[in-house]
Amino acid sequence: MNAKTFDEFAAEARAAGFDEMLERRWAPDTNLDTHTHDFDARGLVTQGDMWLTCDGVTRHLSEGDTFAVARQAPHSERYGPQGATYWAARRGAR
Repeated sequence: MNAKTFDEFAAEARAAGFDEMLERRWAPDTNLDTHTHDFDARGLVTQGDMWLTCDGVTRHLSEGDTFAVARQAPHSERYGPQGATYWAARRGAR
């Protein structure tokens, strides 16, 4: 179970230079093909399962796991049969 609150997550992210924090909820079995973002991202999975593929390496992430994706880094995402929720911090979003 996740012991961190959203406010704690946001405070840590702000201290690291991130300027936007939000909660993302994904429907069950959602797949996002390879794409990029115009911002650096870091996240904390708070519910469900997701698979994040970067540089040909796929990580299975579940509650309590963290991830980071650099600006313009190609990646894909897949969400499990229960969907997934994560908190995201973004830096440099346009």
